[in-house]
Amino acid sequence: MAKIEKIEFRMVNLDPMVVRTDAIQSFVRQETPMVTITDADGAVGTGYSYTIGTGGASVMRMLIDHFAPLLLGRDADRIEAIWHELEFATHATTIGAITSIALAAVDTALWDLRAKKQGMPLWKLAGGARDRCKLYTTEGGWLHIETQALVEDALEAKAKGFTGSKIKIGKPHVAEDLRRLRAVRDAVGDDYEIMTDCNQAFTVDEAIRRAERLADLDLAWIEEPLPADDIEGHVRLSNATSIPVAVGESLYSIRHFREYMQRGACSIIQVDVGRIGGVTPWLKVAHAAEAFDMPVCPHFLMELQVSLTCAVQKGKYVEYIPQLNEVTTSRLEIRDGHAIAPSEPGLGIAWDWDALRRRSVGEFTTEVTARSI
Repeated sequence: MAKIEKIEFRMVNLDPMVVRTDAIQSFVRQETPMVTITDADGAVGTGYSYTIGTGGASVMRMLIDHFAPLLLGRDADRIEAIWHELEFATHATTIGAITSIALAAVDTALWDLRAKKQGMPLWKLAGGARDRCKLYTTEGGWLHIETQALVEDALEAKAKGFTGSKIKIGKPHVAEDLRRLRAVRDAVGDDYEIMTDCNQAFTVDEAIRRAERLADLDLAWIEEPLPADDIEGHVRLSNATSIPVAVGESLYSIRHFREYMQRGACSIIQVDVGRIGGVTPWLKVAHAAEAFDMPVCPHFLMELQVSLTCAVQKGKYVEYIPQLNEVTTSRLEIRDGHAIAPSEPGLGIAWDWDALRRRSVGEFTTEVTARSI
């Protein structure tokens, strides 16, 4: 048993690599809570999660003030026990984003540490279903982008071997969305996937109306059409359209996913490791999706999600949105339009520590040991 002896915390602010807008917001900053855990053997694991610009300070206080004292002295390999004990200790703030994002940073650090100690890449340790998976791009499909630019980006992605492109929808009138999507479909042909993302912008009736107008475009899915807590609305929409309904990036509990799947409220599972609480609950959701024969197409964090998508049987797509280039020396390997699972032990992310230190917020950069508490 190797006990946790030291924990380092930092929050790193990252600017989007391109302008990112959708139907309800603009992605102005990625706040990146990071946790580095060292055990008594000297083994080190680093994990992280994210916000899109708000709440990072609250996540860091949860980590430093509430999680750190409970982690020191624990056996780092008892990941399942640690996850549940941290969740229970903060049960007054669950189920919710702040606790889940904090849990994700700790949990991914523990999985990184375990994988490194065992000399295995995460995708093998977590299941090893395949060594690559399909890749689609979102970076050229933001809502503010003009139609011709959407077309050009989709054609370029197709030429590179990508499987599909995601286009944000939610223009004031469905006719605008339809024109943009039809232009892309006419350009790329029928053998290229077009995903759409509404970012929770619609009412049930409006979502049903828009889905009906878009049905003949043969869309791969319609993502987050309604507020994430409106399960009944998703049931109505799923029953009203042939377009697959995708949910998951704004769900924070495995039980929420269970209810969506049981009630037929979705058909694509987009569980986000940074929001569900880490690798531990992510794998549970993915295995539940297999029981319902639903593909897992996780949201964001491609540098980490590639390993998880490759780990499980129903893993299908990785979403191409690079965000860590300025603070890592590794890059997602892309071959023939597929994301290749990292071969290095651990998460497969090589951090540039000098770059991280330059971008760290001083208030939340701290080291905790048994002697410091």
